[in-house]
Amino acid sequence: MDSALARVEALSNEKVHHAGDHEGPFSVHVLGLGPCGAAVISELAGSGLPGFSAVAVDVGQGSLSGLAAGGSVRAVELPIPSREDLSSALNRYREFLKMEYPRYYWNPNYEPWLPGDLEIPASGAEMSRAVAKAVYGAEYYQNREITEALDGFAESVLASEHTPLVVVAFSLAEAVGSGIVVEIARHLSSIKLGRRPWVVGMGVLPQEVDATFFPVINELDCMIDTEKNNGVMAVWGDLYKNPFTGGFFVVPDDGVHSPVEAIASFCSVRGGRDLYETLKALNWLAVPGDQWHPAIRGQQSDRWVNVLVTRPLEEVDSLAGVGLVEGFSTEYAEARVFGGGKRATAAAKAVGAAIAGVATTRVDPVVETVAADNEFVGVVLPRASKLDLEMFVPARAAYDAIEDWEEHLLMHSWLLDLGVMLCEPSIRFDGMGGECIWGCACWVVVPHAAIRGETVVSVVDELDPAVAVSG
Repeated sequence: MDSALARVEALSNEKVHHAGDHEGPFSVHVLGLGPCGAAVISELAGSGLPGFSAVAVDVGQGSLSGLAAGGSVRAVELPIPSREDLSSALNRYREFLKMEYPRYYWNPNYEPWLPGDLEIPASGAEMSRAVAKAVYGAEYYQNREITEALDGFAESVLASEHTPLVVVAFSLAEAVGSGIVVEIARHLSSIKLGRRPWVVGMGVLPQEVDATFFPVINELDCMIDTEKNNGVMAVWGDLYKNPFTGGFFVVPDDGVHSPVEAIASFCSVRGGRDLYETLKALNWLAVPGDQWHPAIRGQQSDRWVNVLVTRPLEEVDSLAGVGLVEGFSTEYAEARVFGGGKRATAAAKAVGAAIAGVATTRVDPVVETVAADNEFVGVVLPRASKLDLEMFVPARAAYDAIEDWEEHLLMHSWLLDLGVMLCEPSIRFDGMGGECIWGCACWVVVPHAAIRGETVVSVVDELDPAVAVSG
């Protein structure tokens, strides 16, 4: 029996991912970004979760006005800065990064990544990912309210009497959420929490194809896929290590079923126990073949995308609209039917066939019925790649159709402060990814074809990452 099949059968037959008597109870803590993240917090705030704490963050959009902040819930609305104030902060960015990371290379070619003539959007106006990143960075590095809020949030997580599970919730379609998550997740996970608790991402898929989705998903791909992430860290250091230590879920938005309710329901049911067991299963699937232990945190491959779907008990006969390409195949899938009685029994019988309609698995889908007050069905389809997402290729085509360089720049976020526009080819190193926006030698040791989701013809292993910071 091969090791992958053995791991799958250990999940389906031996239930190695089920929490033992020595595990739990659990506490759920949420960092909600943008309107979507704030809505998730609103759903969870009244759920009675033990030890619950949350911080909602947005940038001058007014989306947090309806959030009942107070007690364990805090709302931080980052103000829209003046052009002068933002320029002053961006001009100091090398100082900020040097204080954060002493090994940071002081690039003499550095310039702020925002074009000098770019107008800062007014409060409530549409904002690009690159601008959202700049606003967040200016506030965080100058020790303003968001810095204090993250410190307090981390303290509540680490002080929890229960096993903490940290969820970072946002929409992949919202510029603010997707634009600041690449910074705030690493600040929280790698710096404030010291990579100790599990931090899991929950990103809501867009309803419609948009060119911005291409850099959004690629930045996450180069964060979470271990091989690509190693290629980023080879140049820029371990501060850029994948912050999502527990894994990452995408949640489809089919326009009918609320993705916000899906996240809130799955995170809160049974006090977070089922979320914990699911994370344990996902990490078990990703551990090396010679290190089988359910406590090990798996090394994610390019198949890091885990699809989370919830449905009412009466609507599990079809999982149409989950956002996966036809013919998607994975090793394992699990459905949990929460509730009891005849309706739950009927749902348990139907959901297996519904899973088979959207995914092929090496073993039959696992369906468990769990007694719970909140009645619904949660389905996890694990280990998809970005190419398994229906909108990846159309988003790439939409991105390619845009010829304006500045428009491409403003769609990016993650590595702009280092001079890297991830989705464009390297200037200096043929076949590699990451165009240097300053015209020097900033890059990432990731083939450009791998970023684009195309066949990698060759990889130049002999390239010395040290030359990337030679200017």
